[in-house]
Amino acid sequence: MLLLVKKYGWSLVLLILLMVLFEIATDLTGWLEPVLFPGLAKILPELKRSIPKLLQGFVNSMGLLLPSYLLALVLGIGGGVLVGSSRFLRGVLMPIFRGISPIPPTMLIPYAIAILPTFWLSSAFIIFAGAFWPILMGTIHGVVLLEQRYLDNASTLGLRGFRLYGKVILPGAMPMIFSGAGMALVFSFILLTVAEMFGAKSGMGHFIQYHADFSDYPKVLAGMLFMSLVIILIMELFDLLQRRVLHWTGKR
Repeated sequence: MLLLVKKYGWSLVLLILLMVLFEIATDLTGWLEPVLFPGLAKILPELKRSIPKLLQGFVNSMGLLLPSYLLALVLGIGGGVLVGSSRFLRGVLMPIFRGISPIPPTMLIPYAIAILPTFWLSSAFIIFAGAFWPILMGTIHGVVLLEQRYLDNASTLGLRGFRLYGKVILPGAMPMIFSGAGMALVFSFILLTVAEMFGAKSGMGHFIQYHADFSDYPKVLAGMLFMSLVIILIMELFDLLQRRVLHWTGKR
């Protein structure tokens, strides 16, 4: 318990301060427009009433996000290791990657809807497209920036093929891989809300967008609060996994 207080104490203090300032600006003084910015007296009861729908939305959102992200993770790491290990492939593909990767995935929505057979696949593709590039580029840079002395030592020890990749290249590139994967995970949540606008009948993003269409802002802010808590929890789990995998870096 003391460890949790030490780690998150200042974050909780800041969060409470922000909530107090929000309450002052809404219910207590009315500085903010009351329709767009209802106070906690309206948001918290709506959050409580909406928990069953939000939990169901969480399950549906994860059913859309996780397969898309995991596929991006597998293909991004696999492709990044392949391209990063080959000077020829980097010379051919990196200029193309640099030209394609900045294209916003949201611009692909009309094409995804037109080409793919279901709205679910279209939504999953948009999330995949947003998550793939940070993972791919992070992996490529991680492989390229691996210090030559590690490869020289591996050669001296006779490491070749899959053993070389498993023992040296992947562990050495792992900090950059995790950096790209973390960025991709955050971006995936941003795209999740966009994707659920047209490809889902339930989900955290769908809940927010649905009630925004009816100007039901207490439910909109309740949904945003719930989604923020989910993202914080998932990113904390991601950081925990990163610390466990990269324990040899000594960073906590």
